[in-house]
Amino acid sequence: MRVLLSTYGGRGDVEPLAGLAVGLRALGAEVRVCAPPDCAERLAEVGVPLVPVGPPVRQLVHGATPSSAADVPRLVAELIAEQFDKLPAAAEGQEPADLDVVQTGAWILPDQRPLPAELEAFLDAGTPPVYVGFGSMRAPTDVARVAIEAIRGQGRRALVASGWADLALIDDQDDCFAVGEVNQQQLFGRVAAVVHHGGAGTMTTAARASAPQVVVPQMADQPYFAGRVAELGIGTAHDGPTPTTESLSAALSTALTPKTRARAAAVAATIHTDGTTVAANLLLDAVSREGRP
Repeated sequence: MRVLLSTYGGRGDVEPLAGLAVGLRALGAEVRVCAPPDCAERLAEVGVPLVPVGPPVRQLVHGATPSSAADVPRLVAELIAEQFDKLPAAAEGQEPADLDVVQTGAWILPDQRPLPAELEAFLDAGTPPVYVGFGSMRAPTDVARVAIEAIRGQGRRALVASGWADLALIDDQDDCFAVGEVNQQQLFGRVAAVVHHGGAGTMTTAARASAPQVVVPQMADQPYFAGRVAELGIGTAHDGPTPTTESLSAALSTALTPKTRARAAAVAATIHTDGTTVAANLLLDAVSREGRP
């Protein structure tokens, strides 16, 4: 059986489909993914063929002249036109999966990579730090300084993820550490809180790890996820995309309370981590019942 999956976005958008693709392949399906060319290396790591669709996301977000709000309608129209052009050819000979909407649980691809030795040493050298990272986003101006000052104001150590915005430390004090691409599944269980942009992947990983969150939404679905974090009581939603030291410190003061930590642990216990297996079985069972090849 052949299956075509499609998405467009950063790492957090592609990672769930990578997990589903691996789950489908384990059940005997032949899987391809239509996605932006940025994710070619990640999909190659798990052996999933890529059909490139659209321009690189990094170019759109971090190019010399980044896209503005006024550019969005044009960019969306161009992307949809390319999808209509490429998806039918990529899906030739494949049948659509006619399923009711069901909850499958989170789509997670297990990450077995060890943490770097230098990061392990930093984690072991003191109390759990507060992680701050904005993933593939163009981060707010001076956000590294703002975050580090706010974290220090709470008496905490800081762990800064460079991400696509190339966030960096502001000084050489030993209470802060910079990290690049890293296994968040391993890391988030060892931090005091996660400050991030509200991407689906980061939010799910933090929630699964029982890590309280401060979400500083930047665009698209991120304000929704920020709202969900606040509604669930597992963290706080920052008001607006550009934090100040004072506003971020206030958000952290709530996220770092024992009450929020306890609520995050309670919610983590309810997260189903076999979502890719459930979804893969639902898809293949539906096709089998209809006698499709």
